[in-house]
Amino acid sequence: MDGRTELELRHLRCLVAIVDTGSFTDAAIELGLSQASVSRTLLALERILGVRVLHRTSRTVTPTTAGVQVLARARHLLAEADELVHEATSGHTRLRIGHAWSAMGRHTAEFQRRWHTRYPDIELHLIRHNTPTAGLAEGLCDLAVLRTAVDTRRYAHALVGSERRCVALASDDPWARRRSIRLDELRTRTLVVDRRTGTTTPDLWPEGVRPAVEYTHDIDDWLAAIATGRCVGVTPQATATQYRRDGITYRPLRDADPVPVHFIWRRPDPHPATHAAVALLTELYREGT
Repeated sequence: MDGRTELELRHLRCLVAIVDTGSFTDAAIELGLSQASVSRTLLALERILGVRVLHRTSRTVTPTTAGVQVLARARHLLAEADELVHEATSGHTRLRIGHAWSAMGRHTAEFQRRWHTRYPDIELHLIRHNTPTAGLAEGLCDLAVLRTAVDTRRYAHALVGSERRCVALASDDPWARRRSIRLDELRTRTLVVDRRTGTTTPDLWPEGVRPAVEYTHDIDDWLAAIATGRCVGVTPQATATQYRRDGITYRPLRDADPVPVHFIWRRPDPHPATHAAVALLTELYREGT
């Protein structure tokens, strides 16, 4: 068998302990092993790797050139292993909800308050990740708030509510003085759209009367483009709630379909609190609070 396949985390922990404590004796105390066991483990690591990783004298222990590289990788791998254990043991006591832009919009704070009251033993984390699944596909969250089309083949989902659309304008734009804006009026403007996670596409308008479109990749870039007055944006009401900015004004958009809001999650082995989260957010959208 290839010796490299025998590498174990205990070998890496031993190396890190020796370097961090500065001696085999202190490493043995830290690891709860005998000094002879630490020496054997270090020798086994060097045999597996085929290189010497430590310079050893009667007074000092320092990494070799190869040892410096091994040590860096060892620290990374041990951190990853510790995180894996933490995820596995705390997964059901922590719920991570991903979102691309604006979480639950105006319901965000109330969702957090009610969650803490009802489920004090399940720690809630909101994670912003600007990808089409708001971090779910990347493994960064347990479920995600989505306002774009759902891939129902890959993900389970629940419709929790809907939000009206609004127009984001520069505050000195003449339209900012109006109470609302009609959808067909926007065909004369340049529309800025987030290509990855935006809820707005030219398909909102009939072919032949669509606005010019420029693309951006993040909420901050989207807002910056609008603030110049050169572009306008169309977005769910949640954005207006979560991203109030100097120089940006939001106005209701008339005669446009509302944006559906979904929770999505991976079909196999959903988080035990998934349906509690769905029920709570559905409740808030129904209340309109």
